[in-house]
Amino acid sequence: MNKTLKTITLGCRLNSYESNKISNFTNYSSEKDILVINTCAVTAEAERQARQEIRKARKEFPDSYIMATGCAVELNQKYWNNMPEIDKIIPNKNKLKPSLWGLKPEINKDKAIEEDASHFKSIKNNQLKTRAFIRIQNGCNHSCTFCIITKARGDSKSVPTGLIISEIRNIIINSGVEEIILTGVDLTSYGEDLPGKNNLGILVKKILKLVPELKRLRISSLDAAEIDQELLEAFKTEKRLMPHIHLSLQSNDNLILKRMKRRHNSEDAEKLVNDLKEARPDILFGADLIAGFPTENEEAFNNTLNAVKKLDLTFLHVFPYSSRPGTPAAKMPQTPNNLIKERAKKLREVGEHQLQNKLKQCVNTIQNVLIETRDGIGHCENFLVARIKNAKHRKIYKCKIIGIENNMLVGKIYESI
Repeated sequence: MNKTLKTITLGCRLNSYESNKISNFTNYSSEKDILVINTCAVTAEAERQARQEIRKARKEFPDSYIMATGCAVELNQKYWNNMPEIDKIIPNKNKLKPSLWGLKPEINKDKAIEEDASHFKSIKNNQLKTRAFIRIQNGCNHSCTFCIITKARGDSKSVPTGLIISEIRNIIINSGVEEIILTGVDLTSYGEDLPGKNNLGILVKKILKLVPELKRLRISSLDAAEIDQELLEAFKTEKRLMPHIHLSLQSNDNLILKRMKRRHNSEDAEKLVNDLKEARPDILFGADLIAGFPTENEEAFNNTLNAVKKLDLTFLHVFPYSSRPGTPAAKMPQTPNNLIKERAKKLREVGEHQLQNKLKQCVNTIQNVLIETRDGIGHCENFLVARIKNAKHRKIYKCKIIGIENNMLVGKIYESI
């Protein structure tokens, strides 16, 4: 007897990708409706929200069979197993395995990757989506002192290029998606574990060459320490590669970066931004920044605060430092909570100022906008959000930007692309 299977997603884009796959498993048979909650453990607050969602779900859906998965579950399975609201927990390594969902493999199992259902032809993406995430790797080989996710996701493991290209083609055929976003835990490590010469830039070039019907390709978060030359060349020559990069900076103070065990320094970050601007002058940058890392004094914080303007960052993800059990940073002298909150607020304020400046700079310019909602809202190539009058859902338009409203660009159709 087939029942509904729904997901609730917390956390990162990789979780969104995995939840999308789970929600489209059509062969799962059950006597009850299934609710899968995909948890996050990046901060203590993320874990609290996961517990809250599970309790809320049990009250709203008392007769459903509730499964919990994700990084929070992976790190403390005993705790989550003891939550009375949960019927079953699913380890991260199992959540996309076909055997769990009653699927039969349609491709040969490749020894380079763990068997999972993320690249099966039987899985179709949501017909209403205009953008889709593609997981190209999972896990991380590094050991930042604040991060617990490596324990939940394991070592870096790349998906072979052929499977990535097959999935992109499958999504475009089945869903008509106009934009693909490459995602993972540590994208810049892509290909290190694969035979032959492989890296992110080579992958990007192959996708754009072998999938000519793909109109827009976007890259999610990148480590500032190791962006390869091929990727820089792709930004310079491939106009279908979107001019937008989100950098995993975390700080711009060299001593704090060293204590974080990051592999770049502030000089590396500045050079990278300059190199990318030279390759693609219209590029916009986002960044992850941690406020109040242990031992961060005013000078160190100001180095990060000033970098928002110095590096011309537009889209900020500001994380108030959250101590994670078992990490080296948890043993360091902690920054008082009131200072953490104050510094996070200052970073967000300067980030909002930067965003407003970029919006103003785009007025009276021509922008290509992918319409993602039925009321005409979508993303420009540089990731700024725009509302376009009389625009149709799932189409790309060349637009004249005429103003700003509610933190969005407002435009009118110049021509359909």
